[in-house]
Amino acid sequence: MKLTTKYFKSDILAGMVVFLVALPLCLGIAVASGAPPFAGIISGVIGGIAVGYLSGSNVSVSGPAAGLIAIILVAVTDMGYPSFLTAVVIAGAIQLTLGLAKAGGISSYFPTSVIEGMLVAIGIIIIKKELPHAIGYDLEHEGDFYSYQLIEADKGYFTEILHAFNFAHAGAIIVAIVSIAIIVAFNKVKALQKIKAIPGALVAVVAGILLNELFAARFPSLEIKDEHLVLLPIATSWTDFTNQFTMPSIEGFMQLKVWMVGVTIAIVASIETLLCLEAGDKMDPLKRFSSANRELNAQGIGNILSGFLGGLPMTSVIVRTSANINAGAKTKLAAIAHGVFLLAAVLAVPGLLNKIPMASLAAILIMIGLKLASIKTFKHMWQNGMQQFVPFIITVVAVVFTDLLKGVGIGLVVSIYFILKGNMKLAYFFKKEKHVNGETIHIDLAQEVSFLNKAAIKQTLAHLPENATVVIDAAQTVYIDYDVLEMIKDFINFGSKDKNITVVLNNFKAEYKMDNDLVNHVSH
Repeated sequence: MKLTTKYFKSDILAGMVVFLVALPLCLGIAVASGAPPFAGIISGVIGGIAVGYLSGSNVSVSGPAAGLIAIILVAVTDMGYPSFLTAVVIAGAIQLTLGLAKAGGISSYFPTSVIEGMLVAIGIIIIKKELPHAIGYDLEHEGDFYSYQLIEADKGYFTEILHAFNFAHAGAIIVAIVSIAIIVAFNKVKALQKIKAIPGALVAVVAGILLNELFAARFPSLEIKDEHLVLLPIATSWTDFTNQFTMPSIEGFMQLKVWMVGVTIAIVASIETLLCLEAGDKMDPLKRFSSANRELNAQGIGNILSGFLGGLPMTSVIVRTSANINAGAKTKLAAIAHGVFLLAAVLAVPGLLNKIPMASLAAILIMIGLKLASIKTFKHMWQNGMQQFVPFIITVVAVVFTDLLKGVGIGLVVSIYFILKGNMKLAYFFKKEKHVNGETIHIDLAQEVSFLNKAAIKQTLAHLPENATVVIDAAQTVYIDYDVLEMIKDFINFGSKDKNITVVLNNFKAEYKMDNDLVNHVSH
């Protein structure tokens, strides 16, 4: 997948929006992990520039991830930061090895219901975490800077939000409301929708800075203070700047516990990356497929570089990826641009960025959360039947009340249960030979086609020759999983056009004709 400037303007603007979202997250995750704040910036820059360039994904954005905070904090406390960096290098080497061994195919076995549930849950989590920032209470922001201690009686999932209102700040609330109004206006007002050169999120940030400057000059009681603004470390000299980099411990490579931490980081980071990659492909407006193996290679190289320079381990991150797609990104140039902006900000304008109210960034993230957790998604999954809806809703609840990996694991178990309960699916099979351009290729579907067959079918479709005609026959089929139907539809609408492939669907039942685009390809 070559780097292209076809969508240069939209990608650069999307990169700017992602940069504004990523900046406080990089700093906050570093602080929560017990690492220097600059370590988060290092990881964000490498995740944007190096991993963005090497990745096969057009829309995925990488950087330090909240899901690794607990692992990092324990490791840094137990063995010191230099030895922890050694574990990051080891984790990167393991990921690179997994990619070269082509172990990334596991991502194809996550059913749509679980992926959709994960995205909705992340949307809900984003909203919950950002509401305190939107009202000027900084208890938590992906582990960000603590301003108040939560009293024991107020601990709980929803009571934390209620507790935050005890410390609400009028200035932050005004900034958040204005920022949300601007973003909504850019999404809904036709005149503003035509202004493609300026994203609403960027306007919201500028408005937040200007409002707070006005508060400081005219309404001191409304001024948003430093603890509620972006906090970027400022180096006053070249020595101060270079001192922020830390080298890994050479002795750490000889310690078993360092290797154990490295293996743990590699496993968790790889699973989170593959989940995000699959989710990003589903959100991609152009419905492109990304190579999981290439992504593991890119992440591995990124983590090796990050470990050697003193940065945190990274993954592909769903919050930044969602912001990237929502901001109009079309190619990997957007992810690279966000990394360049992070680097430029550290070197050139840290003082200006430190004027950005967290309430403005919270407004951007809340709008992203609302889009991820849309009511339309719930309705859509309900209409797909209980076999799709029950794993979906259980995944949502499990991710929200546990964590991403546990929640997805529970969703997978429930999804597999429904598949086994419905019927033991017979193997998917097809006529597979060496093919040449322009010939007709027949793919016969088995009696039962489940999501477990998705990877094999995707692989077959991806390797079809140009200018071919492919006939997919469902004459013997009594059940086709929703995931497989969605993949076939995406191939017809997008993938086949790149290679000028003609697709003919034979003997597909009426209930499988999902829309006019699919119906038009059906032959009896």
